[in-house]
Amino acid sequence: MVYFAHIIGAFLLVNGIPHFVQGVSGNRFQSPFASPPGIGESSAMINVLWGFTNLVGGYTLLFQVGEFHAGVNIDTLITGIAALSFALVLAWHFGRVRH
Repeated sequence: MVYFAHIIGAFLLVNGIPHFVQGVSGNRFQSPFASPPGIGESSAMINVLWGFTNLVGGYTLLFQVGEFHAGVNIDTLITGIAALSFALVLAWHFGRVRH
């Protein structure tokens, strides 16, 4: 159960980064609140709020559920692989919808 929480936490942290960065840069960006969801673009303010919500949720799941021990161990390996995998999925998705 702890690994599952850490994996979801990693997903949320990775998802929060592009939304927050695009939002604070003043750029419109895809969000689940746009029309159509995930393809249409939401305002910079919506993306800052969505990104921040993801970052807080990710932090909470990663560091407040069970114990996360960074270093050379299974927890870091599982969380890192999950984060990288989701980052690649997001890169693929945004690469398709932004061009």
